[in-house]
Amino acid sequence: MWDVFLSYSRADAERVRPLARALRDGGLEVFTDETGVESFAGISDTIRRELSCSKALLAFYSTGYPEREACQWELTTAYLAGLGEGNPRRRVMVVNPELTTHHIHPVELRDARHASADDLTALVRDVRAHVGRLDGPMTLKEHRVRRWLLGTPQSRPEFLGRLSELWQVHSALHAHAAPLVTGRASAHAVQIRGMAGIGKTLLAQEYALRFEAAYPGGVCWVNGESYDASVHALGTDDLHGYFDAIGEPFLWIVDAAPAHRLAAREIAAMAAPHPLGHTLFTLRSRAYDALGTPIDLGPLDAPHARVLVGGDEALAGAVDGHPLALGLLGRAVRAGHHPGTLYDRLHTRGRSLLDTLADEDVTGSVVRDVDTADAADVLRCATALHPLPLTTDDAAHVLAAADRVPRIVARRRAANGVRELRARSLLTPRRGRRLVTACCDPARLAPPRPGPRPHRGPAARGPAYAVRPPRPGDPGYAGLARQPEGGTHDSAQRVGADGRLRHPGRAGHAHRGAGAGTGHGQPA
Repeated sequence: MWDVFLSYSRADAERVRPLARALRDGGLEVFTDETGVESFAGISDTIRRELSCSKALLAFYSTGYPEREACQWELTTAYLAGLGEGNPRRRVMVVNPELTTHHIHPVELRDARHASADDLTALVRDVRAHVGRLDGPMTLKEHRVRRWLLGTPQSRPEFLGRLSELWQVHSALHAHAAPLVTGRASAHAVQIRGMAGIGKTLLAQEYALRFEAAYPGGVCWVNGESYDASVHALGTDDLHGYFDAIGEPFLWIVDAAPAHRLAAREIAAMAAPHPLGHTLFTLRSRAYDALGTPIDLGPLDAPHARVLVGGDEALAGAVDGHPLALGLLGRAVRAGHHPGTLYDRLHTRGRSLLDTLADEDVTGSVVRDVDTADAADVLRCATALHPLPLTTDDAAHVLAAADRVPRIVARRRAANGVRELRARSLLTPRRGRRLVTACCDPARLAPPRPGPRPHRGPAARGPAYAVRPPRPGDPGYAGLARQPEGGTHDSAQRVGADGRLRHPGRAGHAHRGAGAGTGHGQPA
């Protein structure tokens, strides 16, 4: 049996060796994984077995620790083992080599006293005292919530790269339990926000499945679009009395809260009907900050995106790290489709490849809520410039040139459009006043981008660059700046032959980028 399972990032191996030696010299049995694991691998059977033979986990919680998924798996496993015994900190200790605690998740560990890596004698003494109070090794088991009161979400294999967000959700839901750190003493709702397909529901599902042991009163999965019908399935009109009788903490998830048609107070009324409930909303809108602590989801980073599509960098980059698109393409690759063929299909006119793979209109759902002309125009500007960022001034320049309106009018329209698109999670801030488009299908929502196969429509970018040329610091600036300007007739491909911007359709069919063949009389 091990006294301590020492969990650390491989990047911290040299810093950890003196700690491991001091623990062993202090008479403790210490397990360290010297073999290492792949960057994005979960917990192996070997590691799980050694954890089950350990009294406690000691995390060397550097700023790099939460970025290693294996570390997060180890920490979560030990945390839940302690949670099953009534105290999540019973089986987890923290060594914090940093000056602050902001990088530490969950918040319960942030509130704990941290041993200093600079005072090994005191650290060993504290660790010996902690494990001395433990009767035996931690018990690892598959926790099962007492009851799924509503809904039965299932884990999906595409979940990857969101482990830090899982802890953020948990920390925010339980911030009231550590008021010395957070400054809050009462329960607070949490909202997972982001564009369609970015992984909001998937993150909520994974949280419910992995952390169900934290909610012995049950988990309720409520469909926000049909809230009344979902809640009716509980079979009672007295929800407060129902959960009062259970008498234990429960998780109340409102998935797809309809922010596009309900006011903030109406959505807030969907929160857990009892103080023992912890409420988690998922929604697209970023307009309701007062609804709860926001967890804003963006695209997956490049390393995780490549994993989902079998390692093909070009294919991963073509959809800008959009999880839904990556999942669809990854399944196609695993089914035997060549990544190069899929990449080319993404940039080919006709029905969206993603819609074909999903057998439904997934690209249309991305822009479902864009229902004003100003927002549609600005989205068209952003996708025309993609992958370059833009500012409100950039959009105003394009609108003024396209519609031949005074600059003050164009500026007002651009500001209105940017405001709506940011609220809908379709534009995200990047480096100050600059914004980027969050797109998942370049054949529908953005023009072809530079990459390993640059022959797809590069000449059509010239007119857009005349309004907003590539600038130092832009993504791919060197390659973009060298691209040919193209003929002036291509202006019609950006702004339409009639001089007006083509508006993105509600079903997403008008988002085909310039260079996809829209300059020959066909509607964009």
